[in-house]
Amino acid sequence: MKRVLMPVFLWMVIFLLSGNGIKAQISDQSTLGPKYGKDSAKCVMEISLYREFYKQWRASNYQSNAVKDAIKSWRWVFFNCPLGTENTYIDGAKMYEYRIQNEKDTAKRNRDIDTLMMIYDQRTKYFPLHYREKTPQEGDILGRKGIDLYQYKPSAYEKAYDILKRSVELKGNLSDAAVVVYYFLLTTQMANENKIPKDTVLNTYDRLMDIIDYNLKTQTDHEVINEFKTAMSSLDQMFEPFASCDDIIAISTKTFNQKSNDPEVLKKIIALLYRKNCTDSQLYFDATVKLYQLEPSPESASIIGKMYLKKQDYQNAIKYLLDATQSSDTALRADCYLLLADSYRLTSDYPKARSFAYKSLELRPKDGNAYILIGDLYALSAKDCGTDDFTQKTAYWAAVDKYIKAKSVDPSVAATADERIETYSKAFPSLQDNFFHDLKDGDTYEVDCWINETTTVRSAK
Repeated sequence: MKRVLMPVFLWMVIFLLSGNGIKAQISDQSTLGPKYGKDSAKCVMEISLYREFYKQWRASNYQSNAVKDAIKSWRWVFFNCPLGTENTYIDGAKMYEYRIQNEKDTAKRNRDIDTLMMIYDQRTKYFPLHYREKTPQEGDILGRKGIDLYQYKPSAYEKAYDILKRSVELKGNLSDAAVVVYYFLLTTQMANENKIPKDTVLNTYDRLMDIIDYNLKTQTDHEVINEFKTAMSSLDQMFEPFASCDDIIAISTKTFNQKSNDPEVLKKIIALLYRKNCTDSQLYFDATVKLYQLEPSPESASIIGKMYLKKQDYQNAIKYLLDATQSSDTALRADCYLLLADSYRLTSDYPKARSFAYKSLELRPKDGNAYILIGDLYALSAKDCGTDDFTQKTAYWAAVDKYIKAKSVDPSVAATADERIETYSKAFPSLQDNFFHDLKDGDTYEVDCWINETTTVRSAK
């Protein structure tokens, strides 16, 4: 392919940078040398030549042979004026990726991979700051370098692992989703090859999930958000072989014993156990209680209250759930009031149970579960709220009223409500019993005892 003629303006630039114009060479000297190297005129010329051919190659959708001519001048620029332009490294990486993907000879391909790695290293050395933002970009460059090394030379996974680990250390929460995925992939591979302890997988998973959570909360670009959602799914799949509760608990217990007074460590342990559905473990309980002692909060109190409720320790459950109702989160308060109602139900304090169920309904008026619970309280009280066989059955009228209300406000509980309606309707007083007490279906009736509600007379069918 014939080389393109150099534009006239370029000859003028070369003249100004050479000969009598040498004083105009680049005044921005650095410890790394002059911007255009020892031969500034040739540097400018070779940059222009390689860029012209590179643009032709790009215009052909990276299909034409112009890439071969571009590389000839590019090599000179790379070795002789590394500070000339950052495009040298951006374009160079693109060209060598193309060569690697199309090279069949193993030896030549490996040499091209080495060159690609050198391109990344030299870019980090000569252009450590982002051209526009003026922020360190070593972490970004290392991320691309590590991914490329693993993709093109999987046998170099140990080196790629070290590169990506350093990238994440530098970028932290600003790491790219792809870097997060490849870093964890290599972490699991290193663990499977016994190159690193298996607890490193757990710690790395925990750190990377923090990065993912951060980006899902702060990103506004939907494409980036989807990338991190995909990354989360990928990490969970790769973590699965290491994710048995027994393994997680064993590793996390060691951390808990060493750093039980560090709130951040406790939060990570709790989050990991929660994510992996290991919340029935003693460690989850102990870590949550310890965190509450160090940093009391309604959120921690609610978790502890639920765990005590599961342990059937109702007094402690009530204590912590009451603390949790101080939360500013309406949904959490509603949940805790309903759990308190259930706790008092289980301790047979039915009036208090109803009181808290109504508190929950004040915050969430269309929650049929609260009405179901109140109906259950009335049904449970039936035998204690009457003096004879007839009056001991009237509480079922009030109970069924609540089940009807439950499904009217919350269709999601309809099946549960219908089941209870069918059960307790059979326990209504008979037609003869109602007649004997001078009552007929449709009459109003006052249920005494603590229930103290007006209901409608119905006969068992």
